Amino acid sequence: MTLVGTMRDHERDLLTGAYLLILTGESSDVYGAPMMTPDAAIGARARMPNPALQSFAVLVGRWRTEGSHGLLPDVTLHGHASFEWIENGAFLLMRSELDHPSVPHGIAIFGSDDVQHTFFMLYFDERGVSRIQNVSMENNELKWWRDQPGFSQRCACVISSDGNTIVSRGELSRDGVTWEKDLELTYSRDM
Repeated sequence: MTLVGTMRDHERDLLTGAYLLILTGESSDVYGAPMMTPDAAIGARARMPNPALQSFAVLVGRWRTEGSHGLLPDVTLHGHASFEWIENGAFLLMRSELDHPSVPHGIAIFGSDDVQHTFFMLYFDERGVSRIQNVSMENNELKWWRDQPGFSQRCACVISSDGNTIVSRGELSRDGVTWEKDLELTYSRDM
């Protein structure tokens, strides 16, 4: 079979780019590799603020954290967290880390369901743990929770009226009835 035709300039550019990616080993097609150049043209009209997430704007920024965990008595935890809009506000990204090896670094993406009028959080951490959490944001109180037999979690985060402090209280339950202390943090906005 013989292919007849001429290579257009943009086809040649695409082919050249593909060869460069192969030679350098940098490709967004490789699992776990960073995306080198986002293709902004695909889905560009959807890269806009999600009006349902407007109440989450108070979270955006960098935070210092200090607190404790129920499984680490007499240990004060220190760390950092950040919240930033992704895709021009279509979603909210949270990153968190604490200075203790028993507490994993994590990332989460907040989004909404406009039909059910609900929020959710997709969580992933360095242990490979991934979870879906239900989320609510009302009256400057952010809550997330998951009801899973054998391991339920809930967290309430009260945001100060000036938006510069968040006090969170996490709890976990192994039987769905008895709740015990989980991660408790105070977030202080980096100025």
